[in-house]
Amino acid sequence: MSEKVGAEKIRIVKIHDGTVIDHIRAGKALEVLKILGITGEDGNIVTLAMNITSSKIGKKDIVKVEHRFLEVEEVARIALVAPEATINLIEDFKLIKKTRVELPETITDIFRCPNQRCVTNKEREPIHSKYEVVSHTPVKLKCLYCWTIVEEQDIISQFTS
Repeated sequence: MSEKVGAEKIRIVKIHDGTVIDHIRAGKALEVLKILGITGEDGNIVTLAMNITSSKIGKKDIVKVEHRFLEVEEVARIALVAPEATINLIEDFKLIKKTRVELPETITDIFRCPNQRCVTNKEREPIHSKYEVVSHTPVKLKCLYCWTIVEEQDIISQFTS
């Protein structure tokens, strides 16, 4: 990654193939890496840019991961911490698909309810966790079984612990 001295533009090197996660809320890129389990130890090239000027959202982060394409569940997790993000799939240096992550109105079975007494946490109950999105910014969810409000930080800590 290189930056022009005295200019507002930052140039980030293109990747041959993989995924570019763009329009991540400023300061959330490290959480996106944690959610995806990306440590850099697998040998894939990872490019991270934080607090980049964006005409759409003021400031943003960008994550580029070579040779990695995201699963549907991973995209859903990203939507919880970066609901404005776009996922760009790259092959042979070309954009082949661009999608915007979407935070659905209800979220099922992505993570556990933090309320230990919730019926979804009982071993003998075959009930999957289910949440209603109460707020998009910041992300807040409500468990549809015990009505516990789950804050964005609770969500992030479950994915990263």
